[in-house]
Amino acid sequence: MAAITAADVNKLRTMTGAGMMDCKKALVEADGDFEAARDILRKHGQKIADKRAENETSEGLVLVSVSEDGTQGKLVALACETESVAKVANFRELAQQILDTAVRIDAGTKEDILAAKASDGLSIQEHVTDLMGKIGEKLEVTYATLTAEKVASYVHSDSKKGVLVGLKNVGSADAAAVGRDVAMQIVAMKPIAVDKDGVDATIAEREIEVGKEQARTEGKPEAMLEKIAQGKLNKFYKDNTLLNQEFVKDNSMTIAQLLDSKSKGMTVSDFKRVAIGA
Repeated sequence: MAAITAADVNKLRTMTGAGMMDCKKALVEADGDFEAARDILRKHGQKIADKRAENETSEGLVLVSVSEDGTQGKLVALACETESVAKVANFRELAQQILDTAVRIDAGTKEDILAAKASDGLSIQEHVTDLMGKIGEKLEVTYATLTAEKVASYVHSDSKKGVLVGLKNVGSADAAAVGRDVAMQIVAMKPIAVDKDGVDATIAEREIEVGKEQARTEGKPEAMLEKIAQGKLNKFYKDNTLLNQEFVKDNSMTIAQLLDSKSKGMTVSDFKRVAIGA
């Protein structure tokens, strides 16, 4: 059996970022073979991932990037189990590496990012798994990308909620400023669609049925149920679709009116909202 020195352990630790004891155990098991030891540490990370697969990830970090011309945005969320891990340097560095990779390869999906190779030859997925082994927690990656005439972004002060919002018919308006206001609205009010046309038909049907049942329970005449339910559905659209919501900074206007006041005809083409633990 090869003699494992402190220098060997330190070398593997420098290579992998794993703890001293984990590095020593891996080198002993690998009989001093550094590549084999790295594989052992990676397998340890996969075991942690498998073991903690059902655990909740309610902490983490959201990062965004908008292209220089303002037409494309990318958002990455790296979630973990505890707040203390979310503050660790190598966790935050991994989140940034994931975002940088998304931008570099112009990723369409999360899977594209995880399969991409980092500069050390390992895939991003392998880096995620390695960090799970080091910190002993489940990590989850969420990714969103958006292309529009102009894309604005916002990350909430807790770094756990982020939005990309696409604007069209911007004209001479300050897209970044108005887009930020709209993005903050999306974080706070959680709209389910841009407007009522974007609401899934099954959701609308469910709201109609619930409205009818509520009216029936209240003793309303059967002939009035459809009209009452339609009224409740319109209220649902007002509360839950972005353009129809009251602007949180000035409830005298809707988001549609806010946008139109900044540039005639300006509206939202799409948005992406990501929240860790919510």
